[in-house]
Amino acid sequence: MPLLAALALLSPVQAAPAFRGLAVYTQYPAQTVRAGEPVSITLNVRNFGLPPQVVQLRVVDAPRGWRVRFLAGGRVVQAVSVIPDGEATVTLRLEPPRGVRSGTYRFQVVATGQNGTAALPLQITLGQVLPPRLSLEAELPTLRGPATSSFRYRLTLRNDSDQDLLVQLDAQAPRRFQVNFSLLGQQVTSLPVQAGQSREVEVEVNLPQDTPAGTYPITVRAAGGGASASVRLVAEVTGRPELRVTAPEGRLSGRAYAGGTEPLRVLVRNEGSAPARNVSLSASPPSGWEVTFEPERIDEIPPRQEREVTARIRPSPRAVAGDYMVTITASGNEGSASADFRITVLTRTLWGIVGVILIAAALVVVGQAVSRYGRR
Repeated sequence: MPLLAALALLSPVQAAPAFRGLAVYTQYPAQTVRAGEPVSITLNVRNFGLPPQVVQLRVVDAPRGWRVRFLAGGRVVQAVSVIPDGEATVTLRLEPPRGVRSGTYRFQVVATGQNGTAALPLQITLGQVLPPRLSLEAELPTLRGPATSSFRYRLTLRNDSDQDLLVQLDAQAPRRFQVNFSLLGQQVTSLPVQAGQSREVEVEVNLPQDTPAGTYPITVRAAGGGASASVRLVAEVTGRPELRVTAPEGRLSGRAYAGGTEPLRVLVRNEGSAPARNVSLSASPPSGWEVTFEPERIDEIPPRQEREVTARIRPSPRAVAGDYMVTITASGNEGSASADFRITVLTRTLWGIVGVILIAAALVVVGQAVSRYGRR
């Protein structure tokens, strides 16, 4: 018994004989279409191991009134030529008569060659079909970044109906936002989508650089063939404050007397796209000087707005007359800015000395006159 089992294992396995003959087939032999619409079916005629031959094509048992044609190479054909293990492709076009009723209609395609015949039954159902339907989905519907960057969204547009559609694209976005659609690197405003297929579309949104920080909705809509779909995108603009220290009319200068206190108007401006919060004022004056601010702190400066601060500057009582530099700095939670102010110091002592000199000079002149004319 073991010997017989071993001999059985060693004996060659008998292979099934390969098929020889003609075959005609299609990927979808049973279809449902809208009543009254023509039907195009792709047929493949294959030669399995037979000599080269011409294969005649015909449809038998066609329903009454239907027009039947085989198309290939842009013309009507009645036969195809196939080589051994070769294949030929034709399109069977079925055109129903006017006023045809809903229902199921059967056809039989027969392929006849020199060495055999093949047949393919087809079933066409006329009636209700899928209504036009589109779907639109975003891979990442919410993106975040500064206003200076481009927001790029990837969308999937799907045609869930049984007919090809030409789909128009548009977007509703905030004012001055630029929205562009691209397919395979090319900008588009519409695109064809075959029945049951989907396309990948890229949406690029560019914002004005002065867009304040915040959340901005963008609605993308696709429409075609009576169907429509939309998706909501969100651009979260992070923004950033940009402080600037200046003065009314841009004049960064002032005057003060040594030992005296003089007010200086200072403007703190936010030129960024996000609010500047907790802004404090400080100064770097020469040694012996005092600088205070009213107010010392600003809670918030909205984008593109400014706040006025009064800097009270008191030069040192020993300051010599001349020009001095005072640096004023505004510091917030996310940055700071500085500006140099030129302060011209005047001293009352200087004017007193000048007055004494003038009086002394006058006395000298008078004395000389008295001395000269008094002797006469």
